[in-house]
Amino acid sequence: MQFRSVFIAIVIGFALIIGAFFINRQRPNIETNQPNEAFVRASGKCAECHYRQQYSVVHEYEMSEHARKGVNCLDCHQPAEHQERVDHHGFVIARHITPGNCRACHSAIYGEFLRSRHASAAWAAIYGAKGLSAEQVADGEKYNPGYVNRPPHPFTTLEGGSAMVSGCDQCHSVGRPNDDGTIGNCTACHTRHTSSVAIARLPETCGQCHLGPDHSQLEIYTESRHGLLFNAQRGLLNLAASPRQLTTRDMFVPTCATCHMSGINGLKVTHNPGERLSYWLADAVSKKRPNYAEAQASMKQVCNQCHTMPLIDRVYSQAEKVVETTNEKVLAAQNLMNGLRQDGSLTGKPFTQPIDFLYFDYWHYDGRTAKHGAFMGGADFVQWHGNYPLLAKMVELQAMAAELRGKHGRGAH
Repeated sequence: MQFRSVFIAIVIGFALIIGAFFINRQRPNIETNQPNEAFVRASGKCAECHYRQQYSVVHEYEMSEHARKGVNCLDCHQPAEHQERVDHHGFVIARHITPGNCRACHSAIYGEFLRSRHASAAWAAIYGAKGLSAEQVADGEKYNPGYVNRPPHPFTTLEGGSAMVSGCDQCHSVGRPNDDGTIGNCTACHTRHTSSVAIARLPETCGQCHLGPDHSQLEIYTESRHGLLFNAQRGLLNLAASPRQLTTRDMFVPTCATCHMSGINGLKVTHNPGERLSYWLADAVSKKRPNYAEAQASMKQVCNQCHTMPLIDRVYSQAEKVVETTNEKVLAAQNLMNGLRQDGSLTGKPFTQPIDFLYFDYWHYDGRTAKHGAFMGGADFVQWHGNYPLLAKMVELQAMAAELRGKHGRGAH
């Protein structure tokens, strides 16, 4: 009897062990395969929890340059100056990661970013100077005069806060003022945890924001010969090459970053994408930038890594002609609108009359598209998405102006 009881106990114990084994087999690998001791130590012990709960975060970090160089989680997540601190399971970390954390190692890059239109000027394009400190406004105006110290865009009230937060804000927050006094969001281009140069070089990364009727750079690039060659040969490119060691062996087909930021074949690297731009192309009437000659020479140097100077000069000459003629068309439309305001035929606040929207589309969509298309090799955008609608809409603007003057007894001008 005693032998039988012992036998039954052994059988039950064995069955429990076997059952536990099969149950454990059903658990996800991310729960059963814990990271090794060295990895937990290297990542500041953070992986011990996040490996099980948010495996993708740990995996992205494993693939990053930060991981290869021994930069651990706490190196980036520890609070920088003026940042709000929280206790996270025994670790004191920053509540929100900002450029304040990144600039501990990348201060020169952050300085270049602050001079760009991606910084305070991007935020001010929606919300004006609201939310920016007086010092931030002054610094922004120094590098981008007239683009930071401005009122909020009328759309912020006309369309409402929810449209801004889920719409415009998603892109323009690249220049958001942060509570710690910094500006911007490095992960908008480099992503969180991978902190990837390769991702920042992809046209689609820039195209998260630089697309659509008002700044159709992604569509223009895709149509261009550069975009065609990139899509055909992207697997042959070394997108992850170090910016300072990048050569045309790595990137023999350019992406946005190649032309606007990279230091290909020993040229200067910059985190100010406007440093090589010679015109304010996004403006209704595009003027030369203050550093026009220097900027154009810098961009032509980049072009010269793949193209001969006669070709480069021809493309620039043709594009500048498009800027000149587009300016003339937009100025004619501006004069028409100003004339309506001056003679009292057009009254009320902006964007309360149909002609307001037509004029806005005229320069903000079609005029911009024609100019960008000319510099980026997008023939269809110069013509059918640019000059053709400019022609058609001018006829509409003139007809609407005549109708408004007729209603007010002003007669034709």
